[in-house]
Amino acid sequence: MTDRKPWHGVNLATTLPFHDDLSVDYDAYAELVRFATQNGVTGIIPNGSLGEYQTLTEDERKRVFLTAIEAAPDAAVIPGVGAYGALESVRFAEHAAENGAPAVMLLPPNAYRASDDEVVDHYRRVAAVGLPILAYNNPIDTKVDLRPDLLARLFDEGLIVSVKEFSGDVRHAYEIRELAPGLDISIGSDDVVFELGLNGAVGWVAGYPNAIPAATVELYTLSTSDDPQDWVRAREIYRDLHPLLRWDSKTWFVQAIKLSQQVAGVLTSTTTRPPRLALPDEVAARIIADTEAVLSKGYR
Repeated sequence: MTDRKPWHGVNLATTLPFHDDLSVDYDAYAELVRFATQNGVTGIIPNGSLGEYQTLTEDERKRVFLTAIEAAPDAAVIPGVGAYGALESVRFAEHAAENGAPAVMLLPPNAYRASDDEVVDHYRRVAAVGLPILAYNNPIDTKVDLRPDLLARLFDEGLIVSVKEFSGDVRHAYEIRELAPGLDISIGSDDVVFELGLNGAVGWVAGYPNAIPAATVELYTLSTSDDPQDWVRAREIYRDLHPLLRWDSKTWFVQAIKLSQQVAGVLTSTTTRPPRLALPDEVAARIIADTEAVLSKGYR
């Protein structure tokens, strides 16, 4: 559709491959981006939580973003610009604007539990750069909840155009629509795709398309369809995939998705940067079993 916004559709929050010495493997990252876009992903979001942005230097973050643009010239590349300080986020947003990004994804301040006024000021500063902002609500990790009323305040001031809703509470979508009817809702957690898809989400900032892009893109497409017959098939796929998708909202979500990528033959290495460590053996065994079960049913 010609009127589709860059943050609509399936925007992949990419994992980031590392060499054994913990340096970024930019070549493998470019291959991952190409693989995802060739299998239906419409946009790429580098430097999100799955991309371990907190562990990267400023130069590394910029190069990751530029690598994604080069690897997927026809896709929307919307970099995450979250940082501990608003001035850092502004610098990343300026770099994104200078290099043609259509939008950015922005967490609230997450160095401490910020007040509502501080959250609004944070978004004002980044919005002044001039790019549309996809707000990222992740109260589990940031301890700052972009509640529906606070999202409405940000939207009414013209600071955000969409929200990645990662609270896990599917009831929030109804209240967001009531308080800020023009605010686009993106699914933020893989294990609520069907529920939020039925409820009018227009995008998905996704994790598991890193490992099984074709199946997850199909799930999103069917879940957001207006045809009830599509919902029947979506529910079947969702039930098959859900044991895997729920790892996206676990503490080990980065390691889990990288391990699933390895099992699916997408990545060769599951290395993460400290402070993340390798998965406990029993957790890794469960993830491998869940991934193999999905692959055995023909999902890719």
